Amino acid sequence: MKLRMKPPHSIRTRLSALLLLAAVATALVLGAATYRHTLQENEELFDYQLRQIALSLRDQGVVVNPASGREDETPDVVIQIWTSDGAMLYLSRPGDPLFSRATLGYTDVDAGHKRWRVFSMAGRDRVIQVAQALQLRRDLAAAAALRSLTPLLAFAPLMALLIWWLVGTSLAPLKKMAGEVARRDARSLEHVAADDLPSELAPLPTAINALLSRLQRAFSSQRAFVADAAHELRSPLTALKLQLQLLGRAADDAARAEALDQLNQGVDRAAHLIEQLLAAAQTDPNDSSTRLQNVDLVEAARQTLAEIFIFAQQRQIAIALEAPARLEIMADTASLHILSRNLLDNAIRYTPAGGQVRVSVAQANAAAVLTVEDSGPGIAADQRKRVFDRFYRGQQHQQLGSGLGLAIVRNIAEQHRAALELGDSALGGLKVTVAFPALK
Repeated sequence: MKLRMKPPHSIRTRLSALLLLAAVATALVLGAATYRHTLQENEELFDYQLRQIALSLRDQGVVVNPASGREDETPDVVIQIWTSDGAMLYLSRPGDPLFSRATLGYTDVDAGHKRWRVFSMAGRDRVIQVAQALQLRRDLAAAAALRSLTPLLAFAPLMALLIWWLVGTSLAPLKKMAGEVARRDARSLEHVAADDLPSELAPLPTAINALLSRLQRAFSSQRAFVADAAHELRSPLTALKLQLQLLGRAADDAARAEALDQLNQGVDRAAHLIEQLLAAAQTDPNDSSTRLQNVDLVEAARQTLAEIFIFAQQRQIAIALEAPARLEIMADTASLHILSRNLLDNAIRYTPAGGQVRVSVAQANAAAVLTVEDSGPGIAADQRKRVFDRFYRGQQHQQLGSGLGLAIVRNIAEQHRAALELGDSALGGLKVTVAFPALK
């Protein structure tokens, strides 16, 4: 099956064609108006000529023999002169006689298989009729009107070339910018030049530069993340290798059991670190693909508590939940689960055995607030900003962790436009508050 590619659309060709069509349409309208106006003016001119001919014959005293007229004497008009008692004095074209009855002024009459425009007037002793065939008048007027449109028609090719050149000149800066972008490689994320661009095209380089800035931040963040991850993975993998060597060198069952236990703990730590690394990679705050939907924050907290309850029991930590029946927010379900699990995991991991962890969900003003408190050692005020950095664990905790939990929480909070705050808990340890925008 062959895929058919659509031919690329040329802005220059399209604009030129549209502008040319608009110009042609305008020329046609103007031409039609000019044509009608010229026809009307020629009709008035022809009527004026008929009247002037009649006036020139009104005061002549010579009586002309009606038979003296010749066919080629006045080819455009027919002149007929009557006496006051109805006798014909003159007929310029004997083959084209008019009516014997004249209506003074301008009239249209049918005579001799033709339609005539006739001007009749009465003199001292005669009636003068001057006529012109309507078809002839129209042909002459149409020819004059078409001659007036000839310059406009001759200008059409020149106008097409002018439009093509003007559009090409106007789009030249855009073509230059496209060439600059095409010559770049994947590592060239500097802003594109937006000089000499028309105001209509200015939003394009602005949007491209904004995208390049986002890509630069994302790539920098990813490079730093990969470097940090490689450094952090080196230690647990080295530890696992040493523990395997110790297991192989164990002299008795007791030493072998201890080495095996240390190896299991090392595997757990490595698995937790890898899980956190994957979560951190999936919760980039610059990622716009997160799909928000209506989520019950209370139910999400209950599910996370159910999952982590066994871990809390193993560490002899008491967990309590204070929440209303339901409180909905706009959130990504998977990301919200990662956030709540990391908060609870940190609280349980850093709280000594026999301690407490309290989770509360409440609505405050226009926010839905998730709060996790513990009775652990807490975090000193001067370190609370740094704990959101990746792989920062602080100096006061002996519990080994990945140093990614709060960094992941911050990323997810930024994705959801939620306010994240660290404080002192009434239980004696750390209090983490995440305020989500509540549904209206």
